[in-house]
Amino acid sequence: MPTFSAPDGTLLTYRIHGDGDPVVCIPGGPTDSLYLGDLGGLSTHRQLIVLDLRGTGRSAIPEDLSSYRCDRLVDDVEALREHLRLPRMDLLSHSAGTNIATQYAARYPKNVSKLALIGPGTRAVGIAITGETRRELAQLRKNEPWFPTAFAALEAIVEGTGSDWEVITPFFCGRWDAAAQKHHAASQPSNKEAVALFAAEGAFEPETTRAALAACEALVLLLAGEFDLNSPPQSAAEFAGLFPDATLVVQLGAGHYPWLDDADRFVTTTAAFLG
Repeated sequence: MPTFSAPDGTLLTYRIHGDGDPVVCIPGGPTDSLYLGDLGGLSTHRQLIVLDLRGTGRSAIPEDLSSYRCDRLVDDVEALREHLRLPRMDLLSHSAGTNIATQYAARYPKNVSKLALIGPGTRAVGIAITGETRRELAQLRKNEPWFPTAFAALEAIVEGTGSDWEVITPFFCGRWDAAAQKHHAASQPSNKEAVALFAAEGAFEPETTRAALAACEALVLLLAGEFDLNSPPQSAAEFAGLFPDATLVVQLGAGHYPWLDDADRFVTTTAAFLG
């Protein structure tokens, strides 16, 4: 796997899928970027440069563990752009990784051509997702066989009386079938410190970020799954409103991993945006 050095000397890796004009991809988690695969075949349209965040995949564990903080990971993305010698780049991110990409666009607006936020996390811009929003969205799945048990666990989490996140996993998938279960098992974060320190104090400055995004000249796509309990369409719509030129697409029948639920629809939408 190709490598490059972060500003603090940490050795980072990335994967390359396909050919053509590159798109730099930032995974969520923080977890091994393998779960992204080639994003349902998006690599047939563009070359995907998929970063392994520090301490995940084959990237090294940093000496300074506080560098796992979200805002500090922005520097790794900039180091990758410089390593690839890209004057400007198209940037795609998923889930928690969208917090990194959003802060990158706010800090380095001239270095981003297009910004695709998939199943976007909203902590970097201070958009809160209420328990009621999640309850209402969950009700769309009431005819699923797993719904009663999963909804009871969700109610307990929302009310602060439970924490069985594993049981509510089906809510994050458009179809809770064998493929989704296998994908879920393979995509769990293994570096607990990286996860715990990602949102440490100082990681987010929502007001500063929102102000910067209001002047962002990049074209922006926010793609949310219809059923995504993690990143509800309602919060993605509010997020889209922070940019001067953003398109919101809600992929019907999809959850938090839209390329897994309907690869053709996901690739058609995303490839058309990236051009």
